[in-house]
Amino acid sequence: MLVDGGISCRETEKRMKRLGLSIKKVKAIFVTHEHGDHIHGVPGLSKKHQIPVYITDRTLQNSSADIRAHLIFPFRAYQPIKIGGLTITGFPKFHDAADPHSFIVSNEHVNIGVFTDMGRSCDHLTRHFKQCHAAFLESNYDEEMLEFGRYPMALKNRIRNGNGHLSNKQALELFLTHRPSFLSHLFLSHLSRDNNSPKLVRDLFQKQAGSTQIIVASRDRESQLYHIRSTPGPMRKPIRSFSRNTVSQSQLSLF
Repeated sequence: MLVDGGISCRETEKRMKRLGLSIKKVKAIFVTHEHGDHIHGVPGLSKKHQIPVYITDRTLQNSSADIRAHLIFPFRAYQPIKIGGLTITGFPKFHDAADPHSFIVSNEHVNIGVFTDMGRSCDHLTRHFKQCHAAFLESNYDEEMLEFGRYPMALKNRIRNGNGHLSNKQALELFLTHRPSFLSHLFLSHLSRDNNSPKLVRDLFQKQAGSTQIIVASRDRESQLYHIRSTPGPMRKPIRSFSRNTVSQSQLSLF
């Protein structure tokens, strides 16, 4: 399954092909919100490959996405959706969109979080972050680069007003405060081209990463393919429908 599709159908196909992945295996697209950098390529992907699109009613209504009616599948917060052996569950977040959601993708033993486009942390986010074996976490801007950068003041305030994006400092605080011992990979994502630096972000997190591998996701190219495994450890209380059994041979793949 895919979460969002901001780049074109052709570019998505090219990047997957370079990784040895086939778009034909994608059984669903889940949409976080209606902003163009997340939904631009979704109609083309869905139409060409007849892929179901899971999107909330309000997100669809506030978008200009021309998705074929028979491929639209509305979802609600905390409604688990089964796609093959995966369970995908969305939950609300703070962002300046109509009905924004983050996602947890799980199989029986592994949880992967997709946490981007958030203005601030909240209980929804921290409870799910604590369950993750791997997570995509927004680290959008450096506070000084934003403050002294070229953006107009209105846009600066929109980014940092609590409904925009997470700063490097906010993302690091979430990581240090709420990471579980079994978080093996952290994919730092949605970096601003103008108000951030991959090296700055990598250096900031790497100093305190411990056993967690830090990967800074590129804006311009696919990341390599990773296999996420659960790790041996004590049983943990599940959140909603998520299993917390830990069996070392179980894995999920992501890129």
